[in-house]
Amino acid sequence: MNVSNNRKISSKIPAGIFTAAIIFPLGWLTIQSLAKNWRFPALVPPEMNFRAWNYLFDWSAGVFPALINSLAIAAVVTCTAIISAFPAARAIALHDFKGKNFFLFVLLLPILSPAIATAMGGHAFFLRLGLTDSYLGVILTHLIPTVPYCVLTLTGSFSRFDTNLELQAQTLGANSWQVFRFVTLPAMLPGIITSAVFAFLISWSQYLTTLLVGGGRIITLPLILIGFQRSSDETVTAALTLIFIAPTLVFLALTARLRREV
Repeated sequence: MNVSNNRKISSKIPAGIFTAAIIFPLGWLTIQSLAKNWRFPALVPPEMNFRAWNYLFDWSAGVFPALINSLAIAAVVTCTAIISAFPAARAIALHDFKGKNFFLFVLLLPILSPAIATAMGGHAFFLRLGLTDSYLGVILTHLIPTVPYCVLTLTGSFSRFDTNLELQAQTLGANSWQVFRFVTLPAMLPGIITSAVFAFLISWSQYLTTLLVGGGRIITLPLILIGFQRSSDETVTAALTLIFIAPTLVFLALTARLRREV
C-alpha cells in the first residue's frame, strides 16, 4: 500500500514541476502588466492599474492589426507547409530512390544553417524576385524553416503506415479520393496535427525573416513586441507578451484535444 502511494506521489512530482514552470511565468507577467512603479526590492507592486491593457486595446497602438497579420500568415504557412510536405514525406518514408540521402540533406539545410544566414540569403533571393515588402514574400520565407520540420514529422508517421490498407480499400471499390479520405487521412491525422503545431509555432514566432523580407511594412506581433521591449516599458511589454502567448496556448490546447480524440 505504501509502495503504491509512493509511486503515485513520485509520478505527480514531475507533473507538478511542469505545471509550476508554466503557471509561475504567466502569473508574474500578469502581475507585471498591472503593476505601477514596481521597482526592486519591493516584493509586491505598490499600486496596480490597467494602463498597459487600455493602451494595447486601443486600435491606434497597432497591436490588433499585427495580431491579425500574425494569425493569418501563420495559418496560411501551416496549411501550405503540410500540403507541400505530405507527398515528400510519403516518398521518403515508403520509397527508395536514387539521391534520397542527398535530398534529405538539402531538405535539412534551412534548419541546420544559422538563422541569420537563412534570413539574409532568403532576403537577397526575394529581393531579386520583387517579393520583398509583401505578404507573399513573408509567407514564402516562413515556409523555408517550416516545411523541413513538417516533412520530418510526417516521415515518421508514414514509416509506421501500412499501405496494404489502401490496397484493400481499392480492392473493395474505393477510388483514390475515398482511399485518401477514409484510410490515409485518418491514419496520418496525429502526424498532421503534430506538424501543424510545429509549423504554426515556427511561423508565429518569426522575427528576423519577417523584418528583412517584410521590410517593416508587414507588421506582425513579434515586431511589435520587440519594439516595446526596447522601449523599456516593462508593463506594456508584459501585457503584450501575454497577448503573444495566448494564441499559442489556445492552439496547443486544441491540438492536444484533437490528438486525444484521434
